[in-house]
Amino acid sequence: MTHILIAPDSFKESLSALEVAEAIRGGLAQALPEATFTTLPLADGGEGTMEALVIAAGGRYETTEVTGPDGSLVKARFGLIHEDRTAVIEMAEASGLQRLPQARRNPMKTTTRGTGELIIDALDLGVEQVILTLGGSATNDGGLGMAQALGVKALDAAGNAIGPGGQGLLDVSSINLHELDTRIPATRFRVICDVNNPLTGPNGATYVFGPQKGATDEMLIALDQGMARYGALLEQVVSRKLVEMPGAGAAGGMGMAACAFLRGRLEPGVDVVMDAVGLREQLKTADLVITGEGRIDGQTARGKTLAGLAREAAQAGVPVVALAGSVGDDYDEALACGLTAVFGITPTPMDLPEALERAADNLRRVARNVAALYALPRSGA
Repeated sequence: MTHILIAPDSFKESLSALEVAEAIRGGLAQALPEATFTTLPLADGGEGTMEALVIAAGGRYETTEVTGPDGSLVKARFGLIHEDRTAVIEMAEASGLQRLPQARRNPMKTTTRGTGELIIDALDLGVEQVILTLGGSATNDGGLGMAQALGVKALDAAGNAIGPGGQGLLDVSSINLHELDTRIPATRFRVICDVNNPLTGPNGATYVFGPQKGATDEMLIALDQGMARYGALLEQVVSRKLVEMPGAGAAGGMGMAACAFLRGRLEPGVDVVMDAVGLREQLKTADLVITGEGRIDGQTARGKTLAGLAREAAQAGVPVVALAGSVGDDYDEALACGLTAVFGITPTPMDLPEALERAADNLRRVARNVAALYALPRSGA
C-alpha cells in the first residue's frame, strides 16, 4: 500500500501549512483512495513556523492585544511548549504583511513594536526560553520598534524619542540600553529565519524585501541609507559586528536587532522545524513526498523549506513533488536542490487576489492529477 507524506510550507497570505496539507490530501485521496497519508506541516522561520512547532510539541496558544504594524491594536497569539517553559513567538502575528492590505503598506511607518509586546507578555508568564521566528514582516525598522517596547531608548539629535517605522532610522542619533527589560539577559532567545541576507546593499533587507512591503523607489534609497546609519550606530552600542552578518537583514533588519538587543542566536528555520516534527523518521515509511510553497523560484534553493526537505528526502531515497501558487523562470535552481518535479497550480491567468482565494481548490485539483499520474504504472501492471 502506498504511503504518502504531505509536508508543505504555508502559502503566504492565503493558507497555513496545515490548510495546504489538508487540501493536498483531499486531492490525492480522489485518485489514490487506498493510499495512506501523513500530514506534516513544515516551515522555515516565516509564517506558519509557530503553528508547526506547537503542533509537533502538543503545545497551546495564548492570545493578547498588541500594536499592529500600522500602530493600531490587533489580536495576536503566541505558542507555549515544553510545559509552558518555552514561548514560540511568530513575528508575523503582530508585525506581518497579512495585517495590512496592499494600499496601507508603508515601510517608512510600519513598526515592530507589537513583536516586542508579545515578548513582554511571554516573559510575564515566566518562560525560560523564547523561540522567535522571523519572516513575513510588513516592517523595515531594523527591529527598533521591538527594542523600544522592551525599554530601549532611541533618540534623535534633539533628545526626543524617534517615531515609528523606517523613518525613525533616518532620525536616530543615540541608542541607550540602560532601561532594557532586566528579564531579557536572563532568557535564552533562539532566532530562526529563512534568509541569509545582510542588512544593507543590493542584497540587503530593503532592496530585496522592501518592494513587497510597499516601498517605492524613492523609499528604497532612503530606507537603505537609514538602515546603514542605524546599523553602524548599533554596532558601536553593543561592540559587535552586525551589519554584514548573514541573516542580519531578515524581516526588515530584525535579524540584526534580535542578535543585538536579545543576545539571540540565528538558526536556519527549516532545520529547527524538521528536527521538531521528526521528519527523518517520517521519511523512513514514505513512498512519496508531496510538498508545496506559495512561490517556487531560485530563492527556494537558498534555505527555504523545500530545499531542506528535498535534501533529507534525497538521503532517504524518496521522491519529492512540489506544488506552487506561482513558479518563477529560475525554478530550475529549485529542481537542482533535489525536487523531482514542480507543478504550478493556477489553471488560467488570474490576478493575485483571485489566486489567493482559489488556492485550496487549485491545490486539490493539481494534487489529484499528480496522484493519477503516480498511479499509472500500477494500473497498467
